[in-house]
Parts: sequence; structure tokens; C-alpha cells
Amino acid sequence: MEKRNQRQSAKKRGVPGLIAGYHLLPGVPDEMIDPSGAIRPVWEGLIAALDDLGTEEVSARFERADQYLRDAGVYYRKYDGAEGKERAWPLAHVPLIIDEADWVGISRGLAQRAELLEKIVADIHGDNTLVKSGLLPPELIARNAEFLRPVVGIKPASGHFLHFCAFELGRGPDGGWWVLGDRTQAPSGAGFALENRVATTRALSDIYGKMHVHRLAGFFRDFRDALNGIARSGDGRVGILTPGQHNETYFEHAYIARYLGFMLLEGEDLIVEGGQVMVRTVAGLKPISVLWRRLDASFADPLELRYDSHIGTPGMTEALRQGSVAIVNALGSGILETRALAAFIPNLCRALLNEDLMLPTIATWWCGQAAERRHVVENFDTMMVGPAFATGLAIDDPHGTVLGAQLARPQREALLAELVHSGGDFVGQEPVRLSTAPVYLGGRLQPRPITLRVYAARTRDGWTIMPGGFARVGSTPDTAAIAMQRGGQAADVWVVSAKPVERVSLLPQEGEKLVRVSAGSLPSRAADNLIWLGRYAERCEATVRILRAYNARLAEISNPGQALLKDIRTYLGGLGVDATKALPPGLLAAIDSAANSASQIRDRFSPDGWLALADLRKTARSFAQRVEPGDDATRAMTVLLRKLAGFSGLVHENMYRFAGWRFLEVGRRLERAIQIAGVVAWCTRKGAPEGSLDMLLEIGDSVMTHRRRYAVSAGVNSYIDLLVLDPLNPRSVAFQIAELRSQIEQLPGGIEEGHLSLAAKAGLALHTDLRITEPEDMTTAKLNRLAADIGRLAGLIADAYFV
Repeated sequence: MEKRNQRQSAKKRGVPGLIAGYHLLPGVPDEMIDPSGAIRPVWEGLIAALDDLGTEEVSARFERADQYLRDAGVYYRKYDGAEGKERAWPLAHVPLIIDEADWVGISRGLAQRAELLEKIVADIHGDNTLVKSGLLPPELIARNAEFLRPVVGIKPASGHFLHFCAFELGRGPDGGWWVLGDRTQAPSGAGFALENRVATTRALSDIYGKMHVHRLAGFFRDFRDALNGIARSGDGRVGILTPGQHNETYFEHAYIARYLGFMLLEGEDLIVEGGQVMVRTVAGLKPISVLWRRLDASFADPLELRYDSHIGTPGMTEALRQGSVAIVNALGSGILETRALAAFIPNLCRALLNEDLMLPTIATWWCGQAAERRHVVENFDTMMVGPAFATGLAIDDPHGTVLGAQLARPQREALLAELVHSGGDFVGQEPVRLSTAPVYLGGRLQPRPITLRVYAARTRDGWTIMPGGFARVGSTPDTAAIAMQRGGQAADVWVVSAKPVERVSLLPQEGEKLVRVSAGSLPSRAADNLIWLGRYAERCEATVRILRAYNARLAEISNPGQALLKDIRTYLGGLGVDATKALPPGLLAAIDSAANSASQIRDRFSPDGWLALADLRKTARSFAQRVEPGDDATRAMTVLLRKLAGFSGLVHENMYRFAGWRFLEVGRRLERAIQIAGVVAWCTRKGAPEGSLDMLLEIGDSVMTHRRRYAVSAGVNSYIDLLVLDPLNPRSVAFQIAELRSQIEQLPGGIEEGHLSLAAKAGLALHTDLRITEPEDMTTAKLNRLAADIGRLAGLIADAYFV
């Protein structure tokens, strides 16, 4: 009767299909209910709040969360062919809620497991007593692709092999948690857990504020401090080693680097000299003491590991032998992810820790042993059979791992024969029955299978467990659809306390020593991308200004064959821009190039700047589909020009005046000077069509200034004076060179002990030459030489900082 009254009361509030009587419906998510069928107390606050909001408001709030993720540029790379594509982060809006009392048990179990894994990997790469004593089969190590012989015997500089681990958990039918897999190679997702939290609380801020949810910042603060502590014991800094922007989780690498204040580095940023890992920076080689590795270990060193790796650093293994760098996690730790190893974890725990596992492992049998192989064969129909040396979960491997009962007779007989003859290649595991959690679909909550990914970090106080994580949620009731690459979603995880929780942040604590980073810590690759971002942005603006002037005249004359229009098309054609198209592919390519340069420095790029650039790119592609030459294109160019100005303004005004900003500014000034010199030379040459000078002023955004500064009858020299030699005109070549000279001299090495660098000398020479030149002396040939000299200056900058 009480349950019926609750359901009827909810229906009266107008949301019978969303939450009303939800715990009474068939197929209710396991996570929400206790064995008696009632909603767990920890869920009641969220369910009641969603119930009160109603379907329309809930949908609107969840859309705001999705909009935040789009605005922030949160993505992952989905591989559905030879090339990966960026996909919006698939947020499951309803958080998974876990009671603090349950979380205490999970945390203890995972801390125990992390310590056990540390002992196992230390033994595998050290004394090898586990194999000698028969606790681990030698075949499981020797045949393992993750067993990296060059790193055997190397003791980690930090004193530990493992510093950051992740664990895949599933809740069983009895309500207990099981470990489905360990992640020790290069665990991903921690940054996405932060973004899940931000997006979810955007939608449910009022509910979140009332539920005493444990914060995540303290976990990251403690891990950051631990890594900095290791670095201070050496003579360098902490960096995050990423495979690069084409990795599926590159956004997370950049996000974490920005969040924790670490350098984001790629293999090409590093060089090993004298056994020391050094970063190529704009101020020369700088030591690095700690690398948080986000690439697979075998790719880290093409000299001693994978010779075909293009993302590693030659000599990295030797640097480890010298003890000059600590890698988190140590090379070779990926062997712990081997699926067959799960069969031995319970016994290893008793042998190494003298205690049983607090969190059980999914039942596993390695078929390289006679008794275990016989068990798998006898129970074949109820077994998940897959590769023994695989490193992923069985549920993430639908093609390599099969359920015996689902095989057709020929495949069944073939696999059974392989088990007999090559048992060591296979492992049998109990099928996973995952618990389900609520997902908001079609205006109501529906149950979907979940796994929980939890993170453990080694801190000054030992292993610390993140109070949350993220839950992977299936897109369908099928557990095979839980992986991100197959349409799965990610939900925030709320660990809820019965009392208020501590509010923590990454801000410096009282009494903490202030540490400033030197201006020369900018990696050369990042500086190179910043210069090119500035150059491409200016190239886009110059092209848009010319196209706007062209299309405005085309709209007036309606004669593409007119001499001036033909002349401008010829000029643009020399730049790779086809002016017969309203949105030429050359312009779209320049915008794409700017976005590509920005994408490689996401850790140094503000979210607002990225959003403005993404909006520009989206708008340009939209115009390309529907804009026609003439008046329509003129208006489109005006819109693009405003968006370019907005992007440049955001970046210029918001970036700290550090080395990174100076390189971006150098790129902008180089390109603007080259573009202005080129278009002035073209429009002031002998034989230029009538109207060229007026168009030149419009392109140079100097129409009003020219009218004020010069007589109406002023000749071609006034145009050259204003757009090339005037030091007060922000569009003139002279203005750009003056700014270039100033920025180059302030770069690391620009002036040392009173002596100018080669680039600074070249900038001074250009500036001096322009200051003493008269307009009548600035011929077309000299203007073209000026543009070439500016290009050579760009080469000198590249030689000084990027080679």
C-alpha cells in the first residue's frame, strides 16, 4: 500500500514516466536497489530531486551539460577505420552514486591490490623468485610481449615501479564488487573523470550541493605534490609524455597537463645526452626528472625497444639505467595487465602479503596448465575463452573472446582443438554479469550495464584512491556495447557521505613555498606551433580582407572579366586561393592549419581561444556550403573577419606575457609584414589596373587614415608611406618589424651579455633600413626583396629555437 501511494503521489506531480514508482518497475537498475527491491538510501535524494524537476527541466539541464562539453572542446578519438575522428565526449548524465561506507571497502581493497601489483612487477624485473618458486609459470613471462628484457634489472629512480593505476570493477549479483582488470600500462580517463564532474554538476548543481559528494581535487593535488617531490630530488621538472594529438585520449593528456601545471611533451621534445633526459626548449636543453608516461612502454625507446616507434626517444632505456629519470609507471609495468595473470593473483596475494584479496578477481583459468585446461574444456559452454596474453577486458574484446555456447559447431571444434594443442595461448573466464545503472534515454531512466573505473595514486601517505572515478555505461543492454569505441558512455561517480565533506582545491596551501617557472621552459615544438598558429591566423585575415574587397567589387560591377577583378584573381591564385569560389579551399585549408597548430598545444591554449577558433572553423565550413560569390560572399567575409578579430583579441589579451605569447606574437608580425609587403608590391607596380590603390587601402584597413594624413591628390608614394614605412600605422610593414625586433630581443638568447643574436641582428637591420628609406625609393623590386628578407628572418628564428 505504501509503495502504491508513493507511485500515485509521483504521478500527481506530472512525471509518471520518468521516476514515478521507479523501483517497482521490472528491469530496474541493480545499482539503485537493495536485495529487498527498495531504492538504496543513497539514491533517494537524487531520485526525489529529479522527480521534482520533471521531464522537461531534466532534459534542459542535461542539454546544458552537453553544451558545456562542446564549448570546452572535450573529445575522444574514435577509430572506425584507418583514420581516427574526433567525437564529442559521450556523457551519461545521471551519476553513479556509491555510499561512503561501501567506498571505504573498495578503497582498502584497491590499495591492497596496488601494493600487491607493485611487488609482482618488482619481482618480475628483479629477483624473479615468483617463477623460481612456481607461483608464476615461466611461459607466462617469457612469451609475453609486455615483458621488456632491456629493462630487466633496472631499479626505478623513484624507488617504485607503480605510481598511478586504474582498476575496472563490476558489481556481482550478490552486491559485492569484483575486479575485472588492472590498468598499469598508461591508465587513461582521470582527466575525463574531472570533466564528467564539471559537466554533471553544471546540470545538477543544486542537487550536488546538498548531497555531501566527495571532491576529486584533493586526489590530484596529492599526486601532483608527490611527483613534484620526486622531481625536486633530482634537478629537473615533471612532464607528461604523450603519443601526440592523434591518440584517442590526447584531450585528456592536455587537460591534465594544464590542470596540474606539468609540461606536455612528445618523444621528439626529448633527447638523451650523457644518460640524462633533456627537454628541447627555446632556451636550450633543460633536464627533466619525472615523466608521467601516457604511451605504451615498448614505444618509449626505438633504440632498445620497438625499432619502428616514431613517438619515442632514443636512449630512454639507458637514462633509466643511469637513474637520471623516473618514469611513471615504470617501463615494463604493462605486463600486469595480462589477462592470464588474473588466474594467479589470489595465490600471489597470500604468498606476498600473507592475506587474502579484499576484492575478488574474476574467476580465471590459464589453459597452459593441464588441470585448468581440462576444467575449461569440460565447462566450455559456460566459459569466455580468449587470448591469454591479451591486456584488455573480455567485454572489450568481442572478436577475440567468445562464449563457448554461442559458437557454431565448426568453430567450436576448432577452438577446442586449439585448446588441446596450444593451451598456453588461451585463458578461460567466467562470463561477466554486470550490474546496471540508470541512463536517461527518451525522457525516462532505463537500466544499462556498467563498469566502474577507479584510480589509485602513490602519494606521500601511500596509496590514495580517487573518491569517484568514472563509470562506463553501455549504449544497449548488451555488455559488449560498453566500450567507448562501440558507443558506450561515461558517467560521473558520486561518493556520498552522510556528513559535510572537505572542500579542497589545487591552490597553494598556507605556508607552501612559491615556485616560479623560468621563461625558457617552453618546449621548442610548442614554440614552433605557436609561431605557426600566429602566422596562419594572420594569413587567414589577409586572405579574408582581399576576398571581401574582391567580392564587394564583383557585386558592384557584375563583370568577372573586369581588369581589376582579373588582376586580383591572379594575385590570389599565386597564393593558392581560387577567388572564383565564394569560400576558396585555400582559405579553408589555412583555417584548418591554424586549428591543427592549436590542437598540438592544447595544454597552453585557453578554452575560450579554442572555442573561438572552433567556431571560426565551423562557420567557414558552413559558408562554404551555401554562400555565392558577390554580395553574399562579401557579407560572409565580414562575419569571418569579426570572428578572426575576436579570436586574435582573446588570445592577445588573455595570454600571459611569457615566452609562449612572444612566439605567437612573432608569428603574427612575420606573416602580417610579409602579406602587406606582397600586396603593396602588387597593387603599386607599374601597369596595375585602375582601382588597385583604392582596393589596397581597403585591404590594409587604412582608408580613413589615408584621407586624414594625405592630400586628396596624393600619389602612389602616399600609399607606400602609409602601408610600408609609417611606424605609427599598426598595419604597416615598419610597425610589424619594430614589434618583431622588440619581441625577438626579449626571447631567450635574444640579447646575451649585450650581444644580439643572429635573428635580433637581422631584425635590427630590417628596422633600420625601413626607418631611413623614403617612399620614392621603395620600388616594386625592393618591396619584393623586403618580403623575402622577412621570410629569411623567419628562417633565422627557426634555426635558433627549433632546429
